Amino acid sequence: MIAHGNKIKLFAGNGSPELAQAIAKELNMPLGNISVSKFSDGETSVQIGETVRGCDVFIIQSTSTPVNDNLFELFVMIDAMRRASAGRITAVIPYFGYARQDRKARARDPITAKLVADLLTSAGADRVLTMDLHAPQIQGFFDIPVDNLLGASVLCNYIKDLPFAKSEDLIVVSPDVGSVSRARSIATKLEVGLAIVDKRRPKANVMEVMNIVGDVKGKTCLLVDDMIDTAGTITQGAKALIEVGGAKEVFVCCTHAVMSGPAIERLENSVINKVYHLNTIQIPEEKRLDKFEEITVAPIFARAIESIFAELPLSRLYE
Repeated sequence: MIAHGNKIKLFAGNGSPELAQAIAKELNMPLGNISVSKFSDGETSVQIGETVRGCDVFIIQSTSTPVNDNLFELFVMIDAMRRASAGRITAVIPYFGYARQDRKARARDPITAKLVADLLTSAGADRVLTMDLHAPQIQGFFDIPVDNLLGASVLCNYIKDLPFAKSEDLIVVSPDVGSVSRARSIATKLEVGLAIVDKRRPKANVMEVMNIVGDVKGKTCLLVDDMIDTAGTITQGAKALIEVGGAKEVFVCCTHAVMSGPAIERLENSVINKVYHLNTIQIPEEKRLDKFEEITVAPIFARAIESIFAELPLSRLYE
C-alpha cells in the first residue's frame, strides 16, 4: 500500500461483507471497527469504534437486496464519518441500486438514480467508486467524482482460459439491442464474432417473436449482460439461440447477479450450461446453483482504492 500524509481506513456495512473482507485482504489491512445494526423499531444504528479524524475513509456497501436497508445504512455511515471529521469519504458501491430508473420512461415517473446521487452527496460522500452502472450517464447525475469500473475486463480475463472459450465456434451474443455495446466489447477482447437476439412484439397481446441477428448455428454462444434480475430476458434468449438459431450450447456471463423473483427457478430449468457472474452482489447460500460460477472483483477494487488513496490515475484499470 502506497501511503501519503493521511491514514487509509476501510469500513463495511451489511451489504457486501464477504467482498469487503476480500478487498481488505488484497490491501493487507483490516476492516475498521464499526457496528451497523438496527434499533428495536427498525431504525439504522451506526457506531464507529475507532478514530477516523483526518483519515481517507472508504465505505464498502453494495446497495442490493434489501436495497432500501442497505442504501440507508450507507447514508448513515457516511454521515457518521463526516461528523467524526473524516478527511475524505469514498462510497465504494460495487452494485449501485436504482440505476435502472435513470430517465422518465412514462409520464410522472421519478428519476431515482438522480435522487440517490443527490442523497449520497448530501450525506457527505466526496467520491463514489462503483462498477458497471446500468446507464453510464448516471455519472453525470453526481457533482462529485465517480469512478465506474468495467466488469468486462474481469470477466474476459477469467473466461478466456476456460475450455469453451478456446473453441473456434465461439460467438458472443447480446440478449437484446440495449446490451450490444457491452457484448461487442467482450467479443473484441475475445477476438470472436457477435450476434444479437432481437426480441419484438408484432402487436399488442401477441407473443414476442425472437429473431437472431447473426449466424449461431452449431456454435458455442456466450450471452453477455450487465445484470441478471428475474432472468427472463437471459433464459428466453438462450432458448431462442438453441431452438431458433440452432446453437450447440449456451453460456452466460454478467456483472451483477441480482437473482430476484423467479430467477433461480428459471435458470435451473433453462438450457444454459453455466452462469459466470462477478461477486458485486453477495448471493445467499440457498440461491447458489451448481451452474453458477463466481468471479471475484476484490483485486480490481483494491487496486482502485489504492490508486485513489495515492492520487494515482485509474486509467490503467480500464485497459
